[in-house]
Amino acid sequence: MSETEIHSTAIVDPGARLGAGVQVGPYCVIGRDVELGDGCRLQHHVTVMGPSTIGAGNVFYSYASIGQQTQDLKYEGEPTFLRVGDGNTFREFVTVHRGTAPQSFTRIGSRGNFLAYSHVAHDCNVGDGVIFSNNGTIAGHVEVGDCAVIGGLTAVHQFCRIGRHAITGGCSKIVQDVPPFMIADGNPAVVRGINQIGLERHGFAEENVRRLREAYRVLYRSEMNVKQAIEEIRSTLSGTAEIEQLVEFIEGSSRGIIRRPVREQD
Repeated sequence: MSETEIHSTAIVDPGARLGAGVQVGPYCVIGRDVELGDGCRLQHHVTVMGPSTIGAGNVFYSYASIGQQTQDLKYEGEPTFLRVGDGNTFREFVTVHRGTAPQSFTRIGSRGNFLAYSHVAHDCNVGDGVIFSNNGTIAGHVEVGDCAVIGGLTAVHQFCRIGRHAITGGCSKIVQDVPPFMIADGNPAVVRGINQIGLERHGFAEENVRRLREAYRVLYRSEMNVKQAIEEIRSTLSGTAEIEQLVEFIEGSSRGIIRRPVREQD
C-alpha cells in the first residue's frame, strides 16, 4: 500500500493515528484521538474529531463532519466515542456524532453508503450495508439493521429501530419501530408491504419471501392484535430464519411497531 499523503493545508493533531495509504486532502482537520485505518481517503474540507476509531477503506467527501460531540444538551464533556467499520462512503456534509453518556459509543458497521446531508446522531447503532439517502436523519439511540435503506428526507425519532432489509420512503416520519423486511412510508409512516424487490436483489429464496408476504398479511391485513398475529405467524409460518427474526424483533420492541390501522386498509 502507498504511503500516507497529507496535503500541506490540512491540520492533523499529533495525537491522531493514520494507517498506511491514508490520503488527507486540502483543508481537512483531524483531531486528537482519531484513528484512521489503512486506505482511508479524505477529499477536502473534511473534519474528523475524536475519540473516534475508523476502519480501513472509508471515503469521506467534502465537508463531511465526523466524530463531533453530541448535540444532546445533557452532555457535560465526558469522554465518548465513535466506532466505524470498513469500506463506508460518507458524501458531502454528512454528520456523525459520538455518544452522550461517559464511555458511550456511536457505532457504524461496514460497507454503508451515507449520501449528502444525512445525519447519524449520538448513541446510534447502524449495521452493515446500509444506505442513507440524501438528508436521511436518525435521532439519538436509533438502531438500524443490516442492509436497511433510509429514504431521502426521512426523519427517525429517538430510540426507534429500523429492522434489517427494511426501507423507508422519502419524506417519511418514523415514530415507532419498522419491522425487518418491510416498507414504511408516509407522515406519519405506515407499513405498505414487504421490501420484495430489495429481498430479491439480495438473493432471498422465493419460499422465504412468500412466507414474509404471508406474515405481512397476518400483521397488517387481518383484525388480529400484535400478540394474536405473532401466535398465528409462529403456528403457521415458522421454520425460516427470516420469520424468526421478524417475530423476535416485534417481541423486543419497546416503542411498539408501526401498525397500519384496519380502518385505513385498502
